Amino acid sequence: MPAIAVKICGLSTGPTLAAALDAGADYVGFVHFPKSPRHVDLDTARDLSALARGRTQRVVLLVDPDEALLAAVVAATDPDWIQLHGRETPERVAALRRLAGRPVMKALGIATRADLAAVAAYADTADRLLLDAKAPPGAALPGGNGHAFDWDLLTGTRLPEGTLLSGGLTPETVGPALARTGLRAVDVSSGVESGPGTKDPGRIAAFVAAARAVG
Repeated sequence: MPAIAVKICGLSTGPTLAAALDAGADYVGFVHFPKSPRHVDLDTARDLSALARGRTQRVVLLVDPDEALLAAVVAATDPDWIQLHGRETPERVAALRRLAGRPVMKALGIATRADLAAVAAYADTADRLLLDAKAPPGAALPGGNGHAFDWDLLTGTRLPEGTLLSGGLTPETVGPALARTGLRAVDVSSGVESGPGTKDPGRIAAFVAAARAVG
């Protein structure tokens, strides 16, 4: 059975990126979305991406990007993955994937079992799916709100290999979440922070260790 894959998202400084790399994160994520407290400009994203090159998989998170923004991000950061966290349709995901020339993670917001119907629609166009808690009504951010969804909703649902579980995970809850869902990949952002957008190196290390302890 493959080891648990861990993605640390929303990294914005050299020291916290180093903490994720030292902990052995499989993916590191950089958010380019001005409304987010984790937003990094393209110059910062370029520098962080360069630091991580060759040590882990680098992911840039975008929300409903247009073609010009996507091209600028790819040129600046040379990412290993693009993560789409907006309202992109399957057709739009496919188009952006072709333009980027990179594999794509697509985040899907989950609140009820009906939301899982989207899995089949996106499974053929996205290289990885990421199941996040659906943002509450009126929320400014599509993710990173620190909320978990009911993991039992996934019972009996066939999910593509490599699907990432996200939404409100912490070092304390990631083990039980993996045990209940049977998934083998997780994503965390706010759960390893001391404040909005401020990553905590100790919590990053604890999260990776807790996930890997599941075996």
